[in-house]
Amino acid sequence: MSGPSPTPAHEPTRQRVLRAARQALHVLVVELGTPTEPGTPLFGSVQNPWLRRLPYVVAFGFAVSLLPTTITILSHDYGLDGGLAGALATAQTAPLLLAVTRPLQAWWVIFTADILCALALTGADGVAGRAWPWPPMVIVGYLALMVALSLRERSRTLIAVWLTTGVAGILFEPRAPDRSNGTWVLLFVLTGVVLMMGATLRERGDAQRKLIEQETISEAERARRTLLEERTRIARELHDVVAHHMSVITVQADSAPYRLSGLPREAEEEFGSLAATARESLAEMRRLLGVLRSEETERHGGPEKAPQPGIGMLPKLVEGTVRAGVPVELSLPEDRVPLEPAVDLSAYRIVQEALANVVRHAPGARTRVSVTTAADGARLTVLVVNSPPPAPSAPLETTGTGHGLIGMRERVRLVDGSLDTGPLPDGGFRVAAQLPLSPPPAPAASLSPKDSGSV
Repeated sequence: MSGPSPTPAHEPTRQRVLRAARQALHVLVVELGTPTEPGTPLFGSVQNPWLRRLPYVVAFGFAVSLLPTTITILSHDYGLDGGLAGALATAQTAPLLLAVTRPLQAWWVIFTADILCALALTGADGVAGRAWPWPPMVIVGYLALMVALSLRERSRTLIAVWLTTGVAGILFEPRAPDRSNGTWVLLFVLTGVVLMMGATLRERGDAQRKLIEQETISEAERARRTLLEERTRIARELHDVVAHHMSVITVQADSAPYRLSGLPREAEEEFGSLAATARESLAEMRRLLGVLRSEETERHGGPEKAPQPGIGMLPKLVEGTVRAGVPVELSLPEDRVPLEPAVDLSAYRIVQEALANVVRHAPGARTRVSVTTAADGARLTVLVVNSPPPAPSAPLETTGTGHGLIGMRERVRLVDGSLDTGPLPDGGFRVAAQLPLSPPPAPAASLSPKDSGSV
């Protein structure tokens, strides 16, 4: 009578176990056969050239020192044939040089050589009383390989390597239990420790690199946002200047038929067209300004109603700075210089930003503000120089937002001028701007016949 057949209830459980085992074996094979970044050397992204060469030096040192040692121990101590000992020792140590760029492939070669070495030592006469299945030099070379492997491969691959190492030792245990002295347990434990430590260091390095990359991206985005905010602020301020000129054009065009007698009908229509175009331009500018205004400004302060300042308001600005504890000397041209509105506004804002920087970063420092015109009357020079702050005082801010200098550069670029800023040898700071008194020439625009006809 045959024994009882497995019940249907047991069959699905066995199938599930077999299916899980097959899936685990498949994952193990895939992980052990899929290297990460093959061909890329360890520390290849490091800037220091000596640190980039370090893995090659270490691998060469291990290979050169372990190769003769392994040959000697296998042939003299374990009693292996000299040729076989040389071949196994070469297969166990030479791939350490490959581990610098392809550690997983090097592991396949070295692990296979270690298995063959353990099999060869099974029938050797000198194994009794010595380490088996993993001799000491095999353990040293294997752990060196684990360091390279843990710095390159992902965690699942490292777990697969660790488990494979343990399974190999377990399978050798019943093959010659009288010769095994537990070195497979030692290698299994040490391999796990080295892989865990290396993976931790690698993940920490990856996290630091990602953090540095993110900080670099954030710094670039912050600088870009600062630049856009300054340009938006300048555009809002210049709106009043341009709107004033457009309003004058509109009034003059509307009133021309009443101020000038005897105008032909065509001229009156032309003036009316000019007035309508100017009004449309003003409406477009107001819509553009509505886009440029921040919600915060609209919610708290609303539209700016104060006139845009110029160099004529610098005495009042200096007076407020002096009240803040910064001694300032102001020098202005004796004769009033007619300035373009954009130049006048830019000169005032440059002085304002420079004095604000002195208040924040060098409180109490003596400051000199000078606004002069060139001998040929073509340029306006704005110079703000401050001395080092008094010793007892400390800066109100140790780090700046970067808006001040960026705003100065944008305002100077707007009027086609130049800006020179930087520290002085005595510890002070200098801001020098050259602004043209005449507006920069408008870029010539090439118009097609169709466009020119529609103007």
